[in-house]
Amino acid sequence: MKIIRFLDNLDMIRHGVLKDDGSTVLLEGDLFGEHREGSARAVVKKLLAPLMPVSIPCVGLNYRQHAAETGAPIPQWPVLFHKPVSTVQNPEDAIEIPTHLASTRVDYECELAVIIGKRAKNVSKADALKYVLGYTCANDVSARDWQRDWGGSQWCRGKGFDTFCPLGPCIVTTDEIPNPNALQIKTIVNGETLQDWNTNDMIFDVPALIEFLSGSTTLLPGTVILTGTPHGVGMARNPPRWLIPGDSVTIEIEKIGQLTNPVVAEA
Repeated sequence: MKIIRFLDNLDMIRHGVLKDDGSTVLLEGDLFGEHREGSARAVVKKLLAPLMPVSIPCVGLNYRQHAAETGAPIPQWPVLFHKPVSTVQNPEDAIEIPTHLASTRVDYECELAVIIGKRAKNVSKADALKYVLGYTCANDVSARDWQRDWGGSQWCRGKGFDTFCPLGPCIVTTDEIPNPNALQIKTIVNGETLQDWNTNDMIFDVPALIEFLSGSTTLLPGTVILTGTPHGVGMARNPPRWLIPGDSVTIEIEKIGQLTNPVVAEA
Protein backbone atom coordinates (compact mmCIF):
# COMPACT_ATOMS: atom_id res chain seq x y z
CA MET A 1 0.00 0.00 0.00
CA LYS A 2 1.20 3.50 -0.84
CA ILE A 3 -0.14 6.04 1.66
CA ILE A 4 -0.05 9.79 1.05
CA ARG A 5 -0.95 12.78 3.19
CA PHE A 6 -2.53 15.74 1.44
CA LEU A 7 -4.77 18.77 1.49
CA ASP A 8 -8.14 18.19 -0.13
CA ASN A 9 -10.21 20.80 -1.96
CA LEU A 10 -11.52 22.09 1.40
CA ASP A 11 -7.96 22.44 2.75
CA MET A 12 -8.52 19.55 5.15
CA ILE A 13 -5.54 17.31 5.89
CA ARG A 14 -6.28 13.74 4.83
CA HIS A 15 -4.51 10.43 4.35
CA GLY A 16 -5.17 8.49 1.20
CA VAL A 17 -4.10 5.41 -0.71
CA LEU A 18 -2.36 6.04 -4.00
CA LYS A 19 -3.62 3.73 -6.74
CA ASP A 20 -1.65 2.37 -9.67
CA ASP A 21 -3.59 4.59 -12.08
CA GLY A 22 -2.52 7.72 -10.16
CA SER A 23 -5.87 8.25 -8.47
CA THR A 24 -6.30 8.43 -4.68
CA VAL A 25 -8.91 6.95 -2.38
CA LEU A 26 -9.32 7.95 1.25
CA LEU A 27 -7.63 5.88 3.94
CA GLU A 28 -10.09 4.71 6.57
CA GLY A 29 -9.13 4.11 10.21
CA ASP A 30 -5.99 5.03 12.15
CA LEU A 31 -2.64 5.30 10.38
CA PHE A 32 -0.96 3.77 13.44
CA GLY A 33 -3.73 1.30 14.21
CA GLU A 34 -6.33 -0.52 12.18
CA HIS A 35 -6.64 1.04 8.75
CA ARG A 36 -7.82 0.05 5.30
CA GLU A 37 -8.27 1.35 1.82
CA GLY A 38 -11.60 3.10 1.51
CA SER A 39 -13.85 3.43 -1.51
CA ALA A 40 -14.32 7.22 -1.59
CA ARG A 41 -12.25 8.99 -4.23
CA ALA A 42 -10.13 11.90 -3.02
CA VAL A 43 -9.17 15.20 -4.61
CA VAL A 44 -5.51 15.94 -3.88
CA LYS A 45 -5.03 19.71 -3.87
CA LYS A 46 -1.52 19.62 -2.40
CA LEU A 47 0.77 16.76 -1.47
CA LEU A 48 2.21 16.97 2.06
CA ALA A 49 4.95 15.11 3.88
CA PRO A 50 3.40 11.66 4.46
CA LEU A 51 3.33 12.21 8.23
CA MET A 52 4.39 14.67 10.91
CA PRO A 53 6.90 12.69 12.96
CA VAL A 54 6.91 12.62 16.75
CA SER A 55 10.72 12.41 16.63
CA ILE A 56 13.46 12.04 14.03
CA PRO A 57 16.45 10.01 15.23
CA CYS A 58 19.15 9.90 12.56
CA VAL A 59 22.17 7.71 11.94
CA GLY A 60 25.39 9.10 10.49
CA LEU A 61 28.25 7.29 8.75
CA ASN A 62 26.11 4.25 8.02
CA TYR A 63 27.32 3.38 4.51
CA ARG A 64 30.75 1.84 4.04
CA GLN A 65 31.58 3.83 0.91
CA HIS A 66 30.43 7.09 2.52
CA ALA A 67 32.66 6.46 5.55
CA ALA A 68 35.54 5.84 3.15
CA GLU A 69 34.98 9.07 1.19
CA THR A 70 34.99 11.13 4.41
CA GLY A 71 38.06 9.36 5.79
CA ALA A 72 36.15 8.20 8.88
CA PRO A 73 36.70 4.79 10.48
CA ILE A 74 33.86 2.27 10.42
CA PRO A 75 31.90 2.95 13.63
CA GLN A 76 31.53 0.22 16.25
CA TRP A 77 28.07 1.50 17.20
CA PRO A 78 25.55 3.54 15.20
CA VAL A 79 26.37 7.26 15.22
CA LEU A 80 23.23 8.97 16.50
CA PHE A 81 21.91 12.52 16.23
CA HIS A 82 18.42 14.05 16.04
CA LYS A 83 16.64 16.48 13.78
CA PRO A 84 13.84 18.61 15.26
CA VAL A 85 10.40 17.89 13.84
CA SER A 86 10.36 21.50 12.61
CA THR A 87 12.81 20.47 9.88
CA VAL A 88 10.13 18.52 7.99
CA GLN A 89 9.31 19.81 4.52
CA ASN A 90 6.69 18.74 1.99
CA PRO A 91 7.41 17.40 -1.49
CA GLU A 92 7.80 20.26 -4.00
CA ASP A 93 8.19 22.88 -1.25
CA ALA A 94 11.51 24.68 -0.93
CA ILE A 95 14.67 23.81 0.95
CA GLU A 96 15.79 27.15 2.41
CA ILE A 97 19.48 28.05 2.58
CA PRO A 98 19.93 29.76 5.97
CA THR A 99 20.66 33.48 5.78
CA HIS A 100 20.14 34.54 9.43
CA LEU A 101 22.57 31.95 10.81
CA ALA A 102 24.08 31.97 7.35
CA SER A 103 25.59 28.93 5.65
CA THR A 104 27.48 28.68 2.37
CA ARG A 105 28.01 24.91 2.58
CA VAL A 106 24.58 23.28 2.40
CA ASP A 107 24.68 19.65 1.27
CA TYR A 108 22.22 16.99 0.10
CA GLU A 109 21.93 13.46 1.53
CA CYS A 110 19.54 10.87 0.12
CA GLU A 111 18.28 8.57 2.87
CA LEU A 112 15.82 5.76 3.41
CA ALA A 113 13.39 6.78 6.17
CA VAL A 114 11.83 4.10 8.38
CA ILE A 115 8.45 4.86 9.97
CA ILE A 116 7.77 3.13 13.28
CA GLY A 117 4.16 1.96 13.39
CA LYS A 118 3.77 0.76 16.98
CA ARG A 119 5.38 1.36 20.36
CA ALA A 120 8.79 -0.31 20.43
CA LYS A 121 11.21 -0.84 23.33
CA ASN A 122 14.04 -3.35 23.70
CA VAL A 123 13.15 -4.89 20.35
CA SER A 124 15.27 -7.75 19.05
CA LYS A 125 16.79 -7.61 15.59
CA ALA A 126 14.77 -10.69 14.66
CA ASP A 127 11.49 -8.95 15.49
CA ALA A 128 12.41 -5.41 14.48
CA LEU A 129 10.60 -5.18 11.15
CA LYS A 130 7.32 -6.13 12.85
CA TYR A 131 7.33 -2.62 14.36
CA VAL A 132 7.68 -0.83 11.02
CA LEU A 133 4.69 0.77 9.31
CA GLY A 134 6.59 1.51 6.13
CA TYR A 135 9.27 3.50 4.36
CA THR A 136 9.66 6.82 2.58
CA CYS A 137 12.35 9.01 0.98
CA ALA A 138 14.21 11.59 3.04
CA ASN A 139 16.77 14.29 2.34
CA ASP A 140 19.03 14.88 5.35
CA VAL A 141 19.97 18.41 4.29
CA SER A 142 23.11 19.49 6.14
CA ALA A 143 24.88 22.83 6.60
CA ARG A 144 28.43 21.47 6.76
CA ASP A 145 29.95 24.68 8.11
CA TRP A 146 27.61 24.59 11.12
CA GLN A 147 27.91 20.80 11.40
CA ARG A 148 31.71 20.63 11.32
CA ASP A 149 33.06 24.03 12.43
CA TRP A 150 30.56 26.10 14.38
CA GLY A 151 28.24 23.58 16.04
CA GLY A 152 30.11 22.96 19.27
CA SER A 153 31.28 19.50 18.13
CA GLN A 154 27.65 18.41 17.71
CA TRP A 155 25.83 17.79 14.44
CA CYS A 156 22.36 18.94 15.43
CA ARG A 157 22.82 22.66 14.63
CA GLY A 158 24.00 22.00 11.07
CA LYS A 159 21.23 19.49 10.41
CA GLY A 160 18.42 21.18 12.32
CA PHE A 161 17.44 24.25 10.30
CA ASP A 162 13.87 24.69 9.04
CA THR A 163 13.12 22.72 5.83
CA PHE A 164 16.19 20.47 6.30
CA CYS A 165 14.17 17.22 6.32
CA PRO A 166 12.02 16.83 3.20
CA LEU A 167 9.95 13.61 3.37
CA GLY A 168 7.84 11.84 0.77
CA PRO A 169 6.22 11.34 -1.58
CA CYS A 170 4.43 8.46 0.18
CA ILE A 171 4.73 5.78 2.83
CA VAL A 172 5.17 2.38 1.21
CA THR A 173 4.05 -0.33 3.64
CA THR A 174 6.21 -3.29 4.55
CA ASP A 175 4.23 -5.80 2.48
CA GLU A 176 5.59 -4.04 -0.64
CA ILE A 177 9.15 -3.76 0.72
CA PRO A 178 9.96 -6.96 2.61
CA ASN A 179 13.71 -6.19 2.57
CA PRO A 180 14.61 -2.51 3.09
CA ASN A 181 18.29 -3.32 2.59
CA ALA A 182 18.00 -4.12 -1.11
CA LEU A 183 16.88 -0.80 -2.60
CA GLN A 184 18.56 1.45 -5.16
CA ILE A 185 18.91 4.99 -3.78
CA LYS A 186 19.84 8.18 -5.64
CA THR A 187 20.25 11.95 -5.42
CA ILE A 188 19.72 13.95 -8.60
CA VAL A 189 20.53 17.69 -8.65
CA ASN A 190 19.44 19.70 -11.70
CA GLY A 191 19.15 16.47 -13.68
CA GLU A 192 22.63 15.21 -12.74
CA THR A 193 22.87 12.02 -10.67
CA LEU A 194 25.29 12.66 -7.79
CA GLN A 195 24.54 9.70 -5.52
CA ASP A 196 23.61 6.27 -6.89
CA TRP A 197 24.07 3.26 -4.65
CA ASN A 198 22.14 0.57 -2.75
CA THR A 199 20.89 0.26 0.81
CA ASN A 200 22.71 -3.10 1.03
CA ASP A 201 25.87 -1.03 1.77
CA MET A 202 24.58 -0.01 5.22
CA ILE A 203 27.01 -0.82 8.02
CA PHE A 204 24.05 -1.35 10.38
CA ASP A 205 20.98 -2.63 8.54
CA VAL A 206 17.45 -1.50 9.37
CA PRO A 207 16.71 -4.29 11.90
CA ALA A 208 20.01 -3.59 13.68
CA LEU A 209 19.20 0.13 13.87
CA ILE A 210 15.77 -0.52 15.38
CA GLU A 211 17.29 -2.91 17.92
CA PHE A 212 19.89 -0.29 18.90
CA LEU A 213 17.57 2.73 18.95
CA SER A 214 14.91 0.92 21.00
CA GLY A 215 17.41 -0.27 23.61
CA SER A 216 16.18 1.02 26.99
CA THR A 217 14.36 3.66 24.91
CA THR A 218 10.76 3.81 23.72
CA LEU A 219 10.22 4.51 20.03
CA LEU A 220 6.71 5.93 19.72
CA PRO A 221 4.44 5.38 16.71
CA GLY A 222 5.29 8.11 14.23
CA THR A 223 9.01 8.02 14.93
CA VAL A 224 10.92 8.48 11.66
CA ILE A 225 14.41 6.98 11.56
CA LEU A 226 16.85 8.36 8.99
CA THR A 227 19.26 5.55 8.15
CA GLY A 228 22.29 7.30 6.65
CA THR A 229 23.46 8.31 3.20
CA PRO A 230 25.68 6.65 0.58
CA HIS A 231 28.81 8.16 -0.94
CA GLY A 232 28.67 11.04 -3.38
CA VAL A 233 27.76 13.86 -1.00
CA GLY A 234 28.67 17.39 -2.02
CA MET A 235 31.36 17.96 0.63
CA ALA A 236 33.38 14.96 -0.59
CA ARG A 237 33.51 16.12 -4.21
CA ASN A 238 36.44 17.94 -5.79
CA PRO A 239 35.51 20.71 -5.96
CA PRO A 240 32.70 20.47 -3.37
CA ARG A 241 29.15 20.70 -4.73
CA TRP A 242 27.04 22.86 -2.42
CA LEU A 243 23.34 23.55 -2.91
CA ILE A 244 22.50 27.07 -4.07
CA PRO A 245 19.25 28.94 -4.75
CA GLY A 246 17.82 27.83 -8.08
CA ASP A 247 18.82 24.18 -7.67
CA SER A 248 16.30 21.34 -7.77
CA VAL A 249 17.04 18.24 -5.68
CA THR A 250 15.40 14.85 -6.23
CA ILE A 251 15.76 11.87 -3.91
CA GLU A 252 14.78 8.62 -5.61
CA ILE A 253 14.41 5.24 -3.92
CA GLU A 254 13.42 2.04 -5.65
CA LYS A 255 9.80 0.95 -4.95
CA ILE A 256 9.04 4.28 -3.22
CA GLY A 257 9.37 7.00 -5.86
CA GLN A 258 10.82 10.48 -6.13
CA LEU A 259 10.94 13.37 -3.64
CA THR A 260 11.74 16.69 -5.34
CA ASN A 261 12.39 20.08 -3.74
CA PRO A 262 13.58 23.41 -5.17
CA VAL A 263 16.26 25.36 -3.31
CA VAL A 264 15.83 29.02 -2.31
CA ALA A 265 17.45 31.48 0.08
CA GLU A 266 15.74 31.95 3.45
CA ALA A 267 13.59 35.07 3.28
